[in-house]
Amino acid sequence: MIALNNHASGRHFLQIPGPSPVPDRILRAISMPTIDHRGPEFGALGTQVITGLQRIFQTQHPVVIYPASGTGAWEAALVNIASPGDAVLMYETGHFASLWQKMAVRLGLAPEFLALPGIDSITGLPRSWRHGVQADMIEKRLKEDTLHTIKAVCVVHNETSTGVTSDIAAVRRAIDAAKHPALLMVDTISGLASADYRHDEWGVDVTISGSQKGLMLPPGISFNAVSPKALEASKTAKLPKAFWAWDEIIEMNRTGYWPYTPNTNLLYGLSEALDMLLEQGLATVFARHQRWAQGVRAAVQAWGLEIQCADESVYSPVLTGIVTPQGIDADALRKSIHGRFDLSLGAGLGKVKGRMFRIGHLGDCNDLTLLAAISGVEMGLKLANVPLAESGVVTAMEYFAATSRV
Repeated sequence: MIALNNHASGRHFLQIPGPSPVPDRILRAISMPTIDHRGPEFGALGTQVITGLQRIFQTQHPVVIYPASGTGAWEAALVNIASPGDAVLMYETGHFASLWQKMAVRLGLAPEFLALPGIDSITGLPRSWRHGVQADMIEKRLKEDTLHTIKAVCVVHNETSTGVTSDIAAVRRAIDAAKHPALLMVDTISGLASADYRHDEWGVDVTISGSQKGLMLPPGISFNAVSPKALEASKTAKLPKAFWAWDEIIEMNRTGYWPYTPNTNLLYGLSEALDMLLEQGLATVFARHQRWAQGVRAAVQAWGLEIQCADESVYSPVLTGIVTPQGIDADALRKSIHGRFDLSLGAGLGKVKGRMFRIGHLGDCNDLTLLAAISGVEMGLKLANVPLAESGVVTAMEYFAATSRV
């Protein structure tokens, strides 16, 4: 039996792309005594977190909060806008886009899954898992749908499995260019509060997100940000829904309450997280993540290893995926690094399992945190006899020393 919370002396380095480390300020907030979720104090808390989330999503419209994981918010988004058999156009950028597509099938929808064809010549991995959403492919398909049978376009903003951040504004432009009424639905579970995201400005109808990434909370809260067009569509949607239904939640949220028992103490943590982010300002938060990402990528490039994302224009500020050389099992490498250096790295998922690993650089980090993670990876690569062109640690140190801390 594995003992819980049994680590070697010193801190454990959690460098997976979520759940991300939880700051002490948030842990202390979560430890507040539980209060009456029907009392006046809770109403004030509920109103405060909903208003704060609107600023984080950059929307003036409702943000629905669920006591659930991001998977629950995926389901909520689909069941609130669709009827059995509805066609939805989805785009494969990685493992999480694929899981959302599988959910659509299980819910009785008819998803069509677009993807870049072929295998990447350098890595032997699927091309679609090394690039972002191709908006021109979406536009072409929507123009072919002359009867407008496609109910929604569903894409992932920051694909956690591959380290790709797609251009959501370009997807909206594609839908508009096709003159198609489809709703735009976006998963930014790992992008929110780390990568620039603008629900209203980009014309998104439903945005899905979760608590355990850029918001720096434990898992257990998820969100739907909802446009007026999506709310109108929900009035005629026929998929079964009760717990997930927007109408009752949004109505009770007007006074800061929920139609069922919310996760009270996590909402205390959410309130603290929102204060931390908004105190800094979103522009500062986004710039900080971009700088960290550039430092980590500089280390990977110094090692001479391949970055999973093949298009630098869509490099993720949240995580970096690293492809291991042929013959090197990425999962065995991760296990070795964890055992020797108490450093957790993200696994390769789905079609890239065993071929890559991921370094998270989001949330409660700093330069020294990331230098420690890069050091652990470099030592692990050397133990695995992976030939390195030069020291990624030195390269990252030089980058962080030469650039201003945000």
